[in-house]
Amino acid sequence: MKLKSILNLIFVAAILFSCGNEKSQKDSDNLASKESLAFDHNVEQFADIKILRYQVPGWEQLTIKEKKLVYYLVQAGLSGRDIMWDQNYRHNLTIRKALENIYTNFDGDKTSENWKAFETYLKRVWFSNGIHHHYSNDKLKPEFSSDYLKELLTATQTTLKGEAFDVIFNNEDAKKVNQAKGVDNVALSAVNFYGPNVTNADVETFYKAKKSPDPKKPLSFGLNSQLVKENGVLKERVYKSGGLYGQAIDEIVKWLELAKGVAENEAQGNALGLLIEYYKTGDLQTWDDYNVAWTAATEGNIDYINSFIEVYNDPLGYRGSYENIVQINDFDMSQKMKVLSDNAQWFEDNSTLMDAHKKKNVVGVTYKVVNVAGEAGDASPSTPIGVNLPNANWIRAAVGSKSVSLGNITNAYNNASSSGRLKEFVHDDEEFELEEKFGQLGDKLHTALHEVIGHASGQLNPGVGETKETLKNYASTLEEGRADLVALFYLYNPKLQELGLVDDWKAVGKATYDGYIRNGLMMQLIRLNLGDDVEEAHMRNRQWISAWAYEKGLKDNVIEKVTRDGKTYFNINDYEKLHELFGQLLRETQRIKSEGDYAAVEALVENYGVKVDQAIHAEVLERNKQFTSAPYSGFVNPVLVAEKNDEGEITDLKITQPETFAGQMLNYSEQYSFLPEVN
Repeated sequence: MKLKSILNLIFVAAILFSCGNEKSQKDSDNLASKESLAFDHNVEQFADIKILRYQVPGWEQLTIKEKKLVYYLVQAGLSGRDIMWDQNYRHNLTIRKALENIYTNFDGDKTSENWKAFETYLKRVWFSNGIHHHYSNDKLKPEFSSDYLKELLTATQTTLKGEAFDVIFNNEDAKKVNQAKGVDNVALSAVNFYGPNVTNADVETFYKAKKSPDPKKPLSFGLNSQLVKENGVLKERVYKSGGLYGQAIDEIVKWLELAKGVAENEAQGNALGLLIEYYKTGDLQTWDDYNVAWTAATEGNIDYINSFIEVYNDPLGYRGSYENIVQINDFDMSQKMKVLSDNAQWFEDNSTLMDAHKKKNVVGVTYKVVNVAGEAGDASPSTPIGVNLPNANWIRAAVGSKSVSLGNITNAYNNASSSGRLKEFVHDDEEFELEEKFGQLGDKLHTALHEVIGHASGQLNPGVGETKETLKNYASTLEEGRADLVALFYLYNPKLQELGLVDDWKAVGKATYDGYIRNGLMMQLIRLNLGDDVEEAHMRNRQWISAWAYEKGLKDNVIEKVTRDGKTYFNINDYEKLHELFGQLLRETQRIKSEGDYAAVEALVENYGVKVDQAIHAEVLERNKQFTSAPYSGFVNPVLVAEKNDEGEITDLKITQPETFAGQMLNYSEQYSFLPEVN
């Protein structure tokens, strides 16, 4: 599970919650180094996007063997980049090639508003790995006409026709992932995980018929395939060497084999060998064997995430998006935070879960703060800030999991942010001062607790199927909300001070609660167009948690809605009772997951997490107009440049930073395009 860049909302703390996001540490650690302060994190801004750079601390301390391992893993990740584009939408590669050819070869008027609109549209497509918005899933709308695009195509002798041209301007395939209630989510989602005419019922029927050899270790059916109909018969097209995406997978394997040759230890090498075998065969048992081996391989300075992993882009939660993150351990910070994984059983024992839903033996939870050296696929340009894997419940229970926070990514967000938007939405000076002093530490701990304790906690009742089967399209938001609630429950707890993680647990807890409610009920709405429902899993979970807590606390005025000078604020009056409410909701969300209660999760999400108060939304958008900082951020990746001797052997690897977003995107297309335009 991935804490997806809530930090993307550059306006600090408030937004860093969910499996895909977070922030900082002790007050003394909040001060960035002089080197970091001097580093230019900002690249450019366009539309609703801000592009940043990140540094790679500790690079020069690595041995040449370790640097080679990082380099090979980064190259493997980039080799699969186009898989993500094709998974996102069937015409993405064709459209990208045409738009890039225009961008590179057009020698006409580049000062016109039309050209500027074209350039912005292309950058948005690059950022989203396709023509649908990376977060809202809505199709991107060009601010130039179809006639102008035809002019550009003619001027550059570029071909783009038929459905691939028309879809840029029409209303077809309007939503990459459609999570609406009461519709055929598969049929109405443009994501390329399913062929034409495949429906929700087809998917559910197809996978209900599949049985795992060991029911206690269910295979991740559908994770690495596309489901299509051929002559009316459902069939999987498996991602593997010789299969779907085989050309790119062969390149991935080439680099993974080089990485295996410089593995830091036997366990790491064995895991890489199993990943290579999985890519070659597409066998899901090998995938599980790999995850067991990868989870157990905890020694060494270098680690990675690679393959078809997170299922957020599948409306029914079966299919994994391609992703790669290469990591260098931050030993100092990892040691400081190790206390959480060491005490995982205490947190499980003292949670509000029903006894039947608590794990009696929490095993193998490892937590590290890492520095990213390269990302690709679903992790780039928009990146998570925290990740907990593997996702299989049985592996988590039997073997454990790895949790990481991406330290240098978080630092880049922090150093590129300002406090203006925060001041606009806090209720009073006390709330602002709490956030300024304790917000980053609270965010960092929220990420850690969410990933290490949250996703590792709880267990399914005997005989209850996987959540993608029982909770269906609500599985992802329920899981992210459940992990958030674990973190929220323990962030206001003296145990954190007892463990030496904070100096003032109440202040940290208050700052975190303020930020969560402020974000869940107001600030995250700047990401939506007026009138839109909330559809993204992490946004939904932040809203349904906040809205549920607000409603249940009305009688005791736990969270007060304040109107002052025509502006709305949410002020927490009773942190202790809010802590109790979070505990109650945690108990219920675990019950829903443990029992597979679809009716309950549907009611929870639909009643609290989907619809938006339109008056507040309009107000938030109006108040936000004064700020120029974009609501979403993402990154260019540092470039690893190999220095070689006369024999062609790598003698060293240096890091350089890309100057422009467009330059990196064009370079990636030139160097790592291994798929045909249409699959």
